[in-house]
Amino acid sequence: MGSADVFWFFLILIALQPLIRQKALEYSRKRLIARLEQQRGSRVILLVHRQETMAFLGFPVFRYIDVHDSEEVIRAIHLTDPEVPLDIILHTPGGLVLAALQIAYALNKHPGKVTVFVPHYAMSGGTLIALAADEIAMCEHAVLGPVDPQIGQLPAASILRAVAKKGVAEVEDRTLMLADQAEMAIVEVRNSVRALLLDNFPEEKADHLARLLTEGNWTHDFPITFEIAKSLGLTVTSEMPKEILELMGLFPQPTRQLPTVEYLPIPRRTRPS
Repeated sequence: MGSADVFWFFLILIALQPLIRQKALEYSRKRLIARLEQQRGSRVILLVHRQETMAFLGFPVFRYIDVHDSEEVIRAIHLTDPEVPLDIILHTPGGLVLAALQIAYALNKHPGKVTVFVPHYAMSGGTLIALAADEIAMCEHAVLGPVDPQIGQLPAASILRAVAKKGVAEVEDRTLMLADQAEMAIVEVRNSVRALLLDNFPEEKADHLARLLTEGNWTHDFPITFEIAKSLGLTVTSEMPKEILELMGLFPQPTRQLPTVEYLPIPRRTRPS
């Protein structure tokens, strides 16, 4: 083998290295998911969003819950027998209300036990999904967030407060239309959260929590820690399997796009007694 052949060999090896590394991570994740499913007798679904850097331009791309995610999660649920428990691992800043609600409704209707694991954070739409679970497992420093709707980049509750302070005669028509949309959005999200909570809480408690989480009582990125979630009466636990933390270690900040929903694409059946 000549020096030119060696040069081209190493050039090809360097070019293939990112692909080889990505495939190795995918294999490691699937192997760990299979082990976790076997230990817990459940279907494990990951909904993970990372900040990604574009390979050439170098600026960050933020990923969030979208309709593709909701399609994939619902497809995984359809591949699972009704009695099989669902374990959802969430790591997300939130996203589209429609997509988050689709996932939440699907989880809420699943007859088997639904557990949401939050190793780091699940904000906004992520919290909306977590509220549909029978149990929320959070690490010591993990956080949830309020689910108050946003109109564009503005909190819906803040738009209504601004109009109330200035008066209808002092604001532009566009602001009034935003206020109208904001009022409808708050009512819609509050009713959806209340419906999700009714399975685990009395009607009065569900209504109180729904109002607290959706009506702008905190800033949108306010961290709801394990202690705060527990004081609110949410069904939280601090028990976090070490395999889940190992899984998060297999999601490094990538330079190539990774799937945000991942599961073993085979039917998960009830174990024979």
